[in-house]
Amino acid sequence: MGTRNNRSGGMKPEELGRALSAALSAPLGGEVRVEGLTRLSGGASRETWAFHASGPDGVRHALILRKDFEGSASQGLNLLLDESERFDRAGEYALCVVLHDAGVPTPRPVCLPARSTGLRDCFVMEHLDGEGLPRKLLHDDAYADVRPKMAAALGAVAARIHSLGPEELPMLPTLDARGQLGLIRRMLDLGGQTRPILELSLRWLRDRVPPLRSGLKLVHGDFRNGNFLVASDGFRAVLDWEYAHLGDPMEDLGFLCMKPWRFGNHHQDVGGFGSRQELFRAYEHAGGEPVDEDVIRFWEVLGTLKWGSLCTIRAMLHLNRMQRSVEAAAIGRRVAETEYDLIELIGEHP
Repeated sequence: MGTRNNRSGGMKPEELGRALSAALSAPLGGEVRVEGLTRLSGGASRETWAFHASGPDGVRHALILRKDFEGSASQGLNLLLDESERFDRAGEYALCVVLHDAGVPTPRPVCLPARSTGLRDCFVMEHLDGEGLPRKLLHDDAYADVRPKMAAALGAVAARIHSLGPEELPMLPTLDARGQLGLIRRMLDLGGQTRPILELSLRWLRDRVPPLRSGLKLVHGDFRNGNFLVASDGFRAVLDWEYAHLGDPMEDLGFLCMKPWRFGNHHQDVGGFGSRQELFRAYEHAGGEPVDEDVIRFWEVLGTLKWGSLCTIRAMLHLNRMQRSVEAAAIGRRVAETEYDLIELIGEHP
């Protein structure tokens, strides 16, 4: 991945390095040297920094810092969330500890920095080797052997994630189907423009809310190509748990089947990798509940509508100078794509 800039809010890179040294002194057992601090490209909602840290034993650790944008708690989607729906980096860190210990493929969490270090709204995790850029995963020769296996691998991983219920997890927001529709309503209102296709899609969904069959389960909430780490010999990890919540596990499967996450490989419904049949068969074989394709369609429409609503918010934030960035501007332009996708989806199931 490339770099964008080397600033983190008001903290200069050298200040950030000193703060990370202080934060890592306990987990690494003494004085820590931080090197190669580099902000990675991408990320419209979070900053990601890569670096190396060496403790007193001389072992060099490859690490990642995940950090909220400065002031993000008072901007954008956070303004729409009830207290029960909010999920901060401390919550994400606690969840990742449980996931890693439970054998879910995700980077090992290393530390949650104390506020006394000057770091806020962030955590440190291990850096895993692999590729996450969809363009490379879908087209580079290095991943030619692993691509045909990805849909089945993702089905098995999703079943493992969805096997975890509230009693095994730290405190998480709850967002079932009706809660999601309420959030989308607030997102559309914040976007500031009436868009008939988005409103029609919201009405379509309200008339078709499916029952929750297996109770509330852990849902990743952004389960898609772009949040998976893959090596040439196979699947490595699920990344970016910032939207995790308790809800209907079918949400993740529907989200993975959305057209935007195929990145041009539209003949392969699952992330541009493979077929729905491969995904669903592997999911059920790994212990996931039986898949109802009408329920998947509901969540595919809901995910597409939520993505379109988020596009309108990103555009508003950029144009109103609340969060100026290339990512926000580019995402804002994509609302027209989601409207086209929604017409196709609900047109097939009037």
